[in-house]
Order: sequence, then structure tokens, then C-alpha cells
Amino acid sequence: MKLASRVSMIKPSPTLVITAKAGALRAEGRDIIDFGAGEPDFNTPDHIKMAAIHAVESNFTRYTPVGGIDELKDAIIGKLKRDNYLSYRRSEIIVSCGAKHTLFNLSQALFDEGDEVIIPSPYWVSYPDIVLLTGARPVIVETREENGFKMTPAELEAAITKNSKAVIINSPSNPTGCVYSKEELAALAEVVLHHQLIVVSDDIYEKIIYDDFPFWNITAVNPSLKDLTVVVNGISKAYAMTGWRIGYAAAPEFLIAAMAKIQSQSTSNPSSISQKAAVEALTGDQQIIAGMVAEFQKRRDYVVSTLESFDGISCLEPQGAFYVFPNVESLYGLRCGNKKILDSTTLAEYLLDEAEVAVVPGIAFGNDRHIRISYATSMALIEKGLERIRMALKRLS
Repeated sequence: MKLASRVSMIKPSPTLVITAKAGALRAEGRDIIDFGAGEPDFNTPDHIKMAAIHAVESNFTRYTPVGGIDELKDAIIGKLKRDNYLSYRRSEIIVSCGAKHTLFNLSQALFDEGDEVIIPSPYWVSYPDIVLLTGARPVIVETREENGFKMTPAELEAAITKNSKAVIINSPSNPTGCVYSKEELAALAEVVLHHQLIVVSDDIYEKIIYDDFPFWNITAVNPSLKDLTVVVNGISKAYAMTGWRIGYAAAPEFLIAAMAKIQSQSTSNPSSISQKAAVEALTGDQQIIAGMVAEFQKRRDYVVSTLESFDGISCLEPQGAFYVFPNVESLYGLRCGNKKILDSTTLAEYLLDEAEVAVVPGIAFGNDRHIRISYATSMALIEKGLERIRMALKRLS
């Protein structure tokens, strides 16, 4: 039996690999602290769970329309108008099995062999592989730490060729936590419009922003981009609903129809029960988000200040999401016994073996000078895990 060649083009999600390895070691009895997970540690709010329970009890358990129920599409339309100043019709909305599924569908619908898709680095681990599976080529733009890991108009311009079709903008960013300002997006929008690029705006972390920094979608900044933009979002991060698997896109009607055609031949509709829960999430009490974000901000402040106190580590303060992306390059070349730190991968392996702390190597995000630490876990575990890292780093010489 021979596998299709496309399988060799991609790799498993590194974050899921790290999480699985940490879980396996924990099952062996080791006290592993997991800083690799990319999901809130909070429980799904009760009023959302009750909506799902009501869906089950009322037998809302059958197939729904492929692209989602009208009630959920209306809730998404209301959210986009309320929060993002964007207006869409039902025919311009699709609901999928998580935002990753949404990104996969839109890539299959948009990109062909020979197309180029511009992806700023550091990037979410799945962007390049999702593009590669279409036959298109990811074009990686390495951003600079001194610019807050945000792509500049000049960097975008330099990456554009006659084959460029789209650019992905993820703000707030996984893994850096950077958030583009209104002015920064306006400058990027000018380049995009000049070259008529498609913008894939991944807004999944939009609600997790600190210090009252305002969130802007690029289309809200420049409405001329609306027909060129796909807005991608979901309920997983803002409402602690990762396992419910609901993501959505807002885009021109012809693209939504194409995505629905592809979805009809893969998963069909998202879970009927999860859709009802998502309606409640988007239309119900939104105050639960503020409490979660306040706790994340407290953790961010502690993690950044603690990492900054470590010899050999510097850490930019993120404006959003729940990750830090510390620079660890000065540790490369150090060793502990026969273990030598060569790069972000060997550092992550060292911390897992010696400190029993799981982090994700920066190379998974396109930047080998950094590691990603998720603070989507309790303060007690954060304090314990960072102290373990401190002691492990002291053993390096």
C-alpha cells in the first residue's frame, strides 16, 4: 500500500505532538507541567452548556444545512456588526468544524498550484501545511522582534510577485501575541489594494487583548477591502470551547458557496448541538470574557517579568492571546553534561527531560531563536513550571 505524495509534504501539528508527548509522560507517572497547550484552562460557561443540554433534550440531533443553521448565521452576523462594524448576509457566512477547518476549506476553494500565499513569520504552525496541501507555495516573510513581530508594508511589498494571490494576517498572533494597530493595518491595506491580494484575516484571538488595546479587523479599517477579505473566527478561545469545534468565515457569496461545496463532500455540517451552544455564546452574556481576560493578563505580567529575570532570556510583552515567545538564542551552545543546547528543539527537549516542563520550539512557528510558552494554565502551575525552568537553566554552562 503506497501513500499519496501529499502526505510527505506536510508534518503533524508540532503543538499537538508536544501535548501528546507531555500526556504520555504524565501517564507514566512523571509530574509534567504543560506550557504547550493552546487552549484556555477555563470551563465552558454554564449558560452555554445549558443551551447544548437543551438542544439534546429537544432532540436537535439530526443533520443541519451544510454551512450551518440560520440562527447561528444570524448570531455571527450580529457579532460582526456589533464588534467589528462589518455587515454581511447569511449567504456570506459559513460555519465549519473549527477555525482550522474553515481555513482548510477556504484554502481548497481559493488556491491552485503555482499560487503564492504570503505568511508572516512567526506563524501559526498549520498555515504553511494547509497551503501546501492545495499545491500552492507558502511565501514566508520573517518579521523582526524590534517591530513587535509585525509585518511592515515594505516587507509585504518585497514578498509580492506575479504569482502572489493572498496574505494571511493573524492578529492577535499565535505564537507572539502581537496585535496590529489601526494605523498599521491601514498601511498594509494600501499595499493589498494596490496588488489586489486576497486577505485571510484570522481573528480567533480577537477577544483576548490586554491593556485596553483596541482590536481592528483590516476590512473595518479600509472597507474597500471587503470583497478581497475572508474573515475567519470561532468560539474556541473567547468562550473556552475548544472541543466544541465551531469556526466560521465571512466572505463574498461566491467563495462561501465554494467552501460549502467542499465541506459538503468532507464533513457535511458541524455538530448540531455545538451550533446551538455557539448561538448562546455569541448572543448571551459576554461578561464572562472580561473575567477570563483579566486572569490571563495577570498571568502574562507574571510570566514576562519572571522570564526577564532569567539569565540568557529576553521576552517581549504580548498584547494579546495567551502565549509568550521569549528569545532564547543566547542559551545556544551551552550544555549540561552530555546534553548540548543547539537550537529551540534541543532546548525544548532539555526542558522536558530535565525540568519536566513542556514548551514548543520556535522552529515550529518559523523562528528558531525563540520558544513558545502558553500561560493558559493555573498560576500555581505557572509559578512551579517557571521555577523548574530557572533551575534547569542554571545547570547549563
